[in-house]
Amino acid sequence: MADLMGSRAYCCFKCQNLVAFHDDIVSKDFQASRGRAFLFSHAMNIILGPKEDRQLITGLHTVADIYCSDCGEELGWKYIKAYEETQKYKEGKCVLEKFKISKGNE
Repeated sequence: MADLMGSRAYCCFKCQNLVAFHDDIVSKDFQASRGRAFLFSHAMNIILGPKEDRQLITGLHTVADIYCSDCGEELGWKYIKAYEETQKYKEGKCVLEKFKISKGNE
């Protein structure tokens, strides 16, 4: 599918469901509780969990966990609201944990 779309893709590591495109990476310098993570401008084929306030490394945020729409695997989280002005750029963006995604066909 990535070849048809003309962009490298990232898929759920468990079921290979397409969840994001390489061109949508905002940052590769994110840290999740279990390792490296990527910040994406958006993700697809996902289900959002309930919103909750969570204290993260960069302060308090309202987030929703992200799950694969096919297999239900937890892949990361979406920033709903950032309370600190310097973190507002994250609002609406998705963090996918590196070990939970795999590169699709290139």
